[in-house]
Parts: sequence; structure tokens; C-alpha cells
Amino acid sequence: MDLLNTLVEKGLRRELPTREEALAVLATSDDELLDVVAAAGKVRRQWFGRRVKLNYLVNLKSGLCPEDCSYCSQRLGSKAEILKYTWLKPDEASEAAAAGVAGGAKRVCLVASGRGPTDRDVERVGRTIEAIKEQNEGVEVCACLGLLSDGQAERLKDAGADAYNHNLNTSEATYAGITKTHTYADRVDTVQKAHAAGLSACSGLIAGMGETDEDLVDVVNALRELDSDSVPVNFLIPFEGTPLAKEWNLTPQRCLRILAMVRFVCPDVEVRIAGGREVHLRSMQPLALNIANSIFLGDYLTSEGQAGQADLDMIADAGFEVEGAGTTTLPKHRADALAAAGGGCGSQASAGCGSHDAAEGAGCGSHAEAGGGCGPCGGHAQTAPSAEPAAEPASEVPGARPDLVAVRRRGAGTELAPNA
Repeated sequence: MDLLNTLVEKGLRRELPTREEALAVLATSDDELLDVVAAAGKVRRQWFGRRVKLNYLVNLKSGLCPEDCSYCSQRLGSKAEILKYTWLKPDEASEAAAAGVAGGAKRVCLVASGRGPTDRDVERVGRTIEAIKEQNEGVEVCACLGLLSDGQAERLKDAGADAYNHNLNTSEATYAGITKTHTYADRVDTVQKAHAAGLSACSGLIAGMGETDEDLVDVVNALRELDSDSVPVNFLIPFEGTPLAKEWNLTPQRCLRILAMVRFVCPDVEVRIAGGREVHLRSMQPLALNIANSIFLGDYLTSEGQAGQADLDMIADAGFEVEGAGTTTLPKHRADALAAAGGGCGSQASAGCGSHDAAEGAGCGSHAEAGGGCGPCGGHAQTAPSAEPAAEPASEVPGARPDLVAVRRRGAGTELAPNA
């Protein structure tokens, strides 16, 4: 296909595809799917070889969030029967993190429910970061605590944080359709604070909330402009007890096309398969490794994931290798830009996820938790459900597997061993 040849050439040059080209990837047929995966795989191998980075989530504080993100099992008014507990102590969080590191995780993601941290919370998380790094030499730590106030990002970096996650989730034009308690601009502000403090930006999206192809392309273009070093792609887990419980809009093929589009738009960044991969990609997860170079190991925030050993077997069987702690994840040009920015997510002049004409800017923002990832939210002004529970199920795709949605009952905050 001329389209795919063009996209590969652009990806190898870090050149931004046109909006029409990105939309065309999402519109390809099932007969063309393997060609799409192969083309995205060429771009992935150029920048990341056959390495797979493993990340591990530690949910520091679960449930009882005052925000109304409709996808989230921890939201205000959620009836999902999830674990609810207050802050883990630093030694408890460090012990939980060690299980993931022992399984091969290179990055630990510390997540806490809530609108944003108090200064006391930041101090608490700082002590947790110090405990984790003292016990696990060389591990990266990413914090995901919601909206940041002035000075908090700097304090997290001083405590040893390497990155901050705050997902954009959906296009700016449709953001208010799912979340009412904060704005897209709030998210932009937090990402800018993380940038200014020299933290690496981890910011992604959620697919499957009823969005259009145009919404997906717009949010990924915005993430490129945001200059995120890591782009988690969450696939909505429709939790019972949340307003989006009946939203089954994804097929494995659709998920692969979305991942490919992200890779073409952001060719040289860490593309991470995040929450919902087991539910929606299912047996096609190994194929997705040809596009993405990063996954979460084991369980997510409030949902169970694939067993950690199964993840390691999948990576090996598909011919990939786990990225070691001594290997720099990002390509040299991005790693150099990150270092020059004092450890942040690269200079804006280097143009986001590749080269990007300033005239093509798209805006940015973030947060996270599509039943996985480091926490997410978003919306759709016209086609996505409102913040109120739908009276009737949305049209479901053939082959949806609600039986695979399992609430997490183990790991951090419980007496059961983690699934790492």
C-alpha cells in the first residue's frame, strides 16, 4: 500500500503524518491488518529494536475519589466493588514495588486516587520514592497523583521521581462529555508543571469510550505536541457500577489499528500497551508487541491483569526481549534532549514525539486509570455517553468478553501476594 510505505518513510524520519493519513490507518480493512502491523513494526524496530520495557503499578491509595471521570471505578459515586484503602506506608509501597522489580519491571508507577495531592501527600510520596530507590537500585519511578499545585513537581523530582503521569485521554473538543469536575486546561497545566520541573512526561489516551476516529487522531496529535516521552494506550475496561459499564466498542483488530496509528504519529517514543489489553486484545497481544515497546506487568490499579510469568513467556515466545535496567529506553536524540532539559521529557524545540512543525500544534493535557494505566479520563460531546448511567446498553461489538473483567483482590493494600 502506498499509504503504509509513506507512513514508514515518515516514521523513520520522525516526520508527522497528515491527519488524513492517520485517519486512513484507522479505516483500513481486516484484510490489510497484518500489513498495517508490519509497517508499524518497521518503525518500532528502527527506534527500539525488539526490546520491551516492563512497568509495574503500585496503587498507593485506592477508591473514594471526588472526581467524576465516568470510565473510572474509583470515581465519585462508583458502585464498582473495588478495593478501598488509604495511603500505603512507604515500607509497604516499597515492598509492593519490589515484587514488580523482581519480575523484571524497569519502572514503578506510584498512583493515588484523588483530585490532586496536598503538600503533605507529596511529602509522603517523596518518602516512598526514597524507600523504593534505596531498596531497588536503578529503578525508575513515575508518580501519578492527579492535578499538581505550584512547586509540587519540583518537590517530587527532588525526592527522586523520574517521571510524572497525567493522561490526556481524549480530544480537547470532547473532553467535557465524560468529566465535569475538572477541565482539559487543568490537565494541560499539570503537564506543563511537570515539564518545567524537569520530570519526564508520561501522557496517553483511553480508547473505547464512544469516540470517533477523528477524536483518536486529535488526541494523539495533541500528545505529540505535548512532547510526551511515554504514551500509554488504555483500552476502556467497562466496570460494572460505572456510567460506561455497557460501552463495548473495541475488537482486537480495532485495538491494533489504534496502536499502529499512535506509532506512526509518535514514532520514537515509548508506546505502552496499558489497561485493558487482556480484555480487548486477548490472543492478539503478542502481535501488538510488534507495534508497542512497553507494557504493564501483572495487575492494574483496580483490575486483575495477566499473570506476570505469562507476560514474560509471551514476550519471549514472540521473539522479543525484556529491556534491562542498564539500557536507555529512548532513542539517543530523545535521551540527549531529556538530559539537556535536566531530566525532563525533552526540549520542546525537538518537537515532541518526533519533528513537528509549530504551525501544526495541537494543545495537550493528561491524567490516568482506564481500569489500568496510571489513571485516565475523557469524553465525547456527541457520541460518548453522558456522565449519567445509560438506561440501555450501547451497541456492543461482536465477541466482547465482559467475563474477562476481574476486580483486583490481591497485591498492594491486601494480604495476598501480588500478581507479578
